[in-house]
Amino acid sequence: MSYGRYGSRVGRLPKEAFRPSALFLGLVALLVVSGWMAWAGLGIDKINVFLFVAAGWTVSLCLHEYSHALVAFKGGDDDVAHRGYLTLNPVKYTHPLLSIVLPLVFVLIGGIGLPGGAVWVNHGAIRSRLVDSLISFAGPATNLVLAIVLVLPFSAGLDSTGHPAFWAGLAFLAFLQLTASVLNFVPMPGVDGGNLLYPWLSPQWQRGFGHMAPYGMLILIALLWSPKINAWFFSVVFWIGDLIGLPSYQVAVGYDLFKFWSF
Repeated sequence: MSYGRYGSRVGRLPKEAFRPSALFLGLVALLVVSGWMAWAGLGIDKINVFLFVAAGWTVSLCLHEYSHALVAFKGGDDDVAHRGYLTLNPVKYTHPLLSIVLPLVFVLIGGIGLPGGAVWVNHGAIRSRLVDSLISFAGPATNLVLAIVLVLPFSAGLDSTGHPAFWAGLAFLAFLQLTASVLNFVPMPGVDGGNLLYPWLSPQWQRGFGHMAPYGMLILIALLWSPKINAWFFSVVFWIGDLIGLPSYQVAVGYDLFKFWSF
């Protein structure tokens, strides 16, 4: 989510501002079809899992940004509806570098889910500091809820019923949700965790925050290249995964299947 203060638009909102976009519905259809193919063992497992995880990750990105926008809308910012953020259209959340290049690179080479969408919120229209914080909280909280929901079948032992490719892909998708949650809750300027604290800072600290915010995510990404920080990050993610019942061996298999280009 991007932090800023902008002028509001005035006008009646059309119903289309709240309808799920055709592109989002298409992604959901791809998620369902590829998941069914992985379940049924049709075609090539690696391709099925890649499509299943990629579609699922993009759907979760839309839900992450939609959560920001929905809380902002309920909190007084009508502009998010005018901008199309309540249609779940991934194109509306796109930033060329942060939304496409970096998230793709990190999933491919590091198995890290890096939400890269952008929702511009008119924080000047938000009714209270608490709501302002909740706007930032909503995105990573959505990833965490999705992770817990995706782990429930493993907790119930359903992964022992066969269909190994499907369960491995589901585990890796849940793992990506966890990595996204941990990353976004880091209290770094420009990251949801930092934005959550922003409304409660003094004006002087807010000015410093504003200067650092454009570079916060890039700094966080750079830190992850450090072997020690990277190891600590994954230890936290796997600890949370163990806590909620995500089998780490299934995650490893799912990541291997996701990399369909490697044999």
